[in-house]
Amino acid sequence: MVIAIIAHDGKKAEMVQFLNEHRDILLQKKIVLISTGTTGEKVSKAGFEVNALLSGPLGGDAQIAARVAEGQCDMVLFFRDPLDRHPHEPDILMLMRLCDVHDVPLATNPATANLLMTSI
Repeated sequence: MVIAIIAHDGKKAEMVQFLNEHRDILLQKKIVLISTGTTGEKVSKAGFEVNALLSGPLGGDAQIAARVAEGQCDMVLFFRDPLDRHPHEPDILMLMRLCDVHDVPLATNPATANLLMTSI
C-alpha cells in the first residue's frame, strides 16, 4: 500500500506526530510513504522511510496527483492549513479532485486520517 503524505508548513509537526502515533501500523503493513519535498524532509528526520518528491509549490502536489491518476497511490493524508493562503492552490484542488475522481481515500485533518488508519 502506498500512502501520500503532505502537510502545509503550519501542520508539518502535526504530521510527524501523527505518523509516530501510527508507526506500528505503518511498519506492520509495510506501507510505502511518498510525500512532497519539505514534508518528506521532516518525516525522514523523524526516522521514517519516505520517497520525497518536489516541494508542493514547485510541483510536488501535482506529482502526487499524477500518481493518484495513474493508480499508484492508495491513500492521501494531506494536513491542510485552511487559515493560510497557498500560491499553489490550483494544484491542491487538482489533487483533491483527482482523489474524488479515482475514489482514493483523502484525509485533510488528523481526525479523518485516524479513521483511515484504523481501517487498514
